[in-house]
Amino acid sequence: MIISIDESGTHKQDGKSVIALVYVSVSDSEATERLVLDVEKSAGIHGFHWAHRNWLMRQRFIEGIAKGDFKIKIAYVANPIILDKALADALQHLLAERHISQILIDGDKPKSYTRQLKKVLRDKGITVKKIRSVNDESYPIIRIADAVAGVARATYDEPTGKAAPLLKLLEPKIELRIDL
Repeated sequence: MIISIDESGTHKQDGKSVIALVYVSVSDSEATERLVLDVEKSAGIHGFHWAHRNWLMRQRFIEGIAKGDFKIKIAYVANPIILDKALADALQHLLAERHISQILIDGDKPKSYTRQLKKVLRDKGITVKKIRSVNDESYPIIRIADAVAGVARATYDEPTGKAAPLLKLLEPKIELRIDL
């Protein structure tokens, strides 16, 4: 199992932030990465990032990835947050799988951050071979987590807004939502 993680809204002082986990089985990872690249190519974009795209591109990307084989878990965390603590709390509640080959976290995080997460998971009895802080341009799977976090956050902010139908497309893939 490969898990990609991204968050949205962590800079805000009110409302909620979203931490999204996207689960891809190791055997499906190559097909999922290919799907992301094909969706980006057909939408005429390179390296999807929710914050940098207009609504049409967001819609095309979500519609395309909705066909993929992955699962989603989402945590809504009250702002303001301390990201390290919020992510550790979210992982304790969202992760139930025991053997994870890799966790990919979007962004440049210090080694101490990934070591702390590994300890939190080990204390819970979860073994992870690798926790990596990665650049979203290099890992197509992390761009799915970015899109999920973005659409979940936008729908939380505006439940009947433009993002709501996009989140509904991903609904069959969402296994768990928690409010922390």
